[in-house]
Amino acid sequence: MSEQEIDLKKRHFLTGATSVVGAVGVGFVLVPFLSSWMPSARVKAAGAPVDVDISKLDNGQLVRVLWRKKPVWIFKRDKTTIENLSTLDSVLTDPGSNELSQQPEYAKNLYRSINPDVAVIVGVCTHLGCSPTYRPELGAADLGGASWKGGFYCPCHGSKFDLAGRVYAGVPAPTNLVIPPYHFIADYLIRIGIDPKA
Repeated sequence: MSEQEIDLKKRHFLTGATSVVGAVGVGFVLVPFLSSWMPSARVKAAGAPVDVDISKLDNGQLVRVLWRKKPVWIFKRDKTTIENLSTLDSVLTDPGSNELSQQPEYAKNLYRSINPDVAVIVGVCTHLGCSPTYRPELGAADLGGASWKGGFYCPCHGSKFDLAGRVYAGVPAPTNLVIPPYHFIADYLIRIGIDPKA
C-alpha cells in the first residue's frame, strides 16, 4: 500500500466525520430557530374555543369567561326579562340588529341568541372598549327609573345596553355588543368560538 492510498482513506474518513458533526451542529442550531416560528401553547390557547358548563346557572346569574383575551358574558334570562326585550324597540338605536351590529346569522333575532333564555355576549363596549357593568335590576333610578328593564351600563361614558346587548339611543356606543360564534354541544354545555355548523 502506498502512502497516497493511506492518506486518501484518512481524508475520506475525516471528511465524513466532519460532515456528520457539522450536520448535527446545524440540527442543534435549526431546531430552536424553527420551533420559534411555531405558535406557543399560550398563543394556541388564546384563540382556542372555550367550553362553559351552564348546568348550575340560575336566572339572572352571569358567568364571565375569557375568549381571545376578551370577556364573554353568559347569563340566563327569566320569562319577564324575555318579555321585556320586545318592549324596548323605541329606545334602542338598532333593535333589529340590522345596522353595523356583529352577530352570527343564527343570533340575528330579538334575543340575539340561539335560545331565548341563554345569552352569550362579548363584554366589551363598542364605544372605546371598556367593560360595562351588569345591571339586571328593574327600574334602577340612576339608569332611567321605570324605563330601565335591566341591562349593561358602561360608567366610562354612559353607554347603555339591554339584556340582549342592544345599544340604547343617544349614548356614545355606536353599535350593539358583539355576539361571538358559539353553539351548544350538550344541553348545558356551550362551546364559544365555533359556529353550530362548523
